[in-house]
Amino acid sequence: MTLLTAEGIGLSIGGNRILDAVDVAFRRGRVTALLGPNGAGKSSLLACLAALRVPNEGAARLDGADVAGLDRRERGRRIGFLPQAADVHWDVDVATLVALGRLPHQGRWGATAADRAAVERALAATDMDGLRTRGVERLSGGERGRALLARVLAGEPEWLLADEPLASLDPAHQLDVLARLRGVADAGSGVVLVLHDLHLAARIADDAVLMRGGRVIAAGPADDVLTAPLIAQAYGVDVEIGVTPGGQRFILPIAR
Repeated sequence: MTLLTAEGIGLSIGGNRILDAVDVAFRRGRVTALLGPNGAGKSSLLACLAALRVPNEGAARLDGADVAGLDRRERGRRIGFLPQAADVHWDVDVATLVALGRLPHQGRWGATAADRAAVERALAATDMDGLRTRGVERLSGGERGRALLARVLAGEPEWLLADEPLASLDPAHQLDVLARLRGVADAGSGVVLVLHDLHLAARIADDAVLMRGGRVIAAGPADDVLTAPLIAQAYGVDVEIGVTPGGQRFILPIAR
């Protein structure tokens, strides 16, 4: 089974220790939620996994190879990264933006029928087909976030790494994007998400990594990690954990 791993990752920025000896493994076909309070190191760990940051110690490895040492095109084909900020600095139309996700797959002759089909699937999967000709700067924040997600999906990566992909979305589109990401994992890719909402994490995650202060407190199956004692250790809050009549697990913070 293909593994994406953090092996002894340590990261310091401006004299501040951001990540400290982080060891964790991610598996394809599963959704993993990276969780923890602000400043826990979640986004920094995700950036190291995508080789957007190179750690001071340790390495991120894909099937044993250092991710930072992979050829850029190979890395672009195998790892898709969705940043936290839904910023686009050029006013192209949505279809053009989404097609950029196919660039690592294209040879000297440009886009193929397979590339165009992948773009169409990504537009449909994110409910952006009807906005394909609209300029990106005329999209709402939520629409822009879905367009950027479509760009990543168009690349059909082995690994989809997303930093707070639900942040700018209304509840209906949050649930829709969760369903799409679930489908990506069910199709065999690995999905690693930075999330703040414990309830949504409980809804989608197969596995969870709970962090605080740049360290991993717990990692493993979500039901084993998302427990009241471990959540209290990470966040300093009490929670109520239960199951809805429909069988959906929920986690709600409660006042102490």
